[in-house]
Amino acid sequence: MVGPLEQAILALMIFVIMLGMGASLTPRDFALALKRPYGLAIGVVSQYGFMPLLGFLLAISLPLPDTIKVGILIMACMPGGTTSNIFTYFSKGNLALSVLMTVTSTVFGVILIPIVLVVYAGALDLEIPRENIIATLVLLLVPVGIGMVMRKVNANVGAVTEFMGSMLAVFFILFLIVSWIPRNWGFLMETTWATYFASIALGLVGITIGYNFARALKLHPRNARTVALETGIQNGPLAIAIIAFTFAGTEAQAIMAVPVLYSLFIVIVSTLVTFYFRRVNTAAEQAMPDGLL
Repeated sequence: MVGPLEQAILALMIFVIMLGMGASLTPRDFALALKRPYGLAIGVVSQYGFMPLLGFLLAISLPLPDTIKVGILIMACMPGGTTSNIFTYFSKGNLALSVLMTVTSTVFGVILIPIVLVVYAGALDLEIPRENIIATLVLLLVPVGIGMVMRKVNANVGAVTEFMGSMLAVFFILFLIVSWIPRNWGFLMETTWATYFASIALGLVGITIGYNFARALKLHPRNARTVALETGIQNGPLAIAIIAFTFAGTEAQAIMAVPVLYSLFIVIVSTLVTFYFRRVNTAAEQAMPDGLL
């Protein structure tokens, strides 16, 4: 489980990550998004349509206890993570679209995450305290707003904060490796194959669905890669934070298993996918049409 010190460190890391997300934005970005909302709408559909459904299907089809099913649903309902921006950049996707999709899914998540969780948890006859989740999500919008103000006041400070937030999202994985995993090694050894399968499938299948959905809509290949990564790379630190501040004891430990394992495996999956995207990238694909899409 997560101890008091880890909760404090986790809260600080989440704050900086969300601060960096806000620092990556300017009012002009939102104006551009409103002028060309097609890509953002696709992102919202992918995040809160396909991913929760995928989590639900994994929960009902795999032999899993209720606590693990709750963890799957929470992880599947998370918005995009800032890690997706890094992988989008290295896969030669549309970085501007990636950042906007990440923030848009986070803002929409305050309303959509509790709704989607209630629907799917109800279908599985599971209890999820949505009030705590809503309060956590609302509080997380505060550092996003602060980050935007910092970017407005001083562009250089904003750029440094954005970089720190993105790097801290990756460092979070190392934090899990050196802190959570050793103390919960016995628990992980007893975890069934189905839990590991769900943790890997959420990211891998999510990326596949997002890519095929975008290609079916005839999006530019760069934008299709972006939608794919934004769909499959969920905000693992946010899921872990919500669980740590909502549940307690051994229940929290079990629920947290999937988000922790997902956060570890998604780096491996996304790296392999990025190498694939770079290999199939052609010179013609770099000729972006006007606008985001």
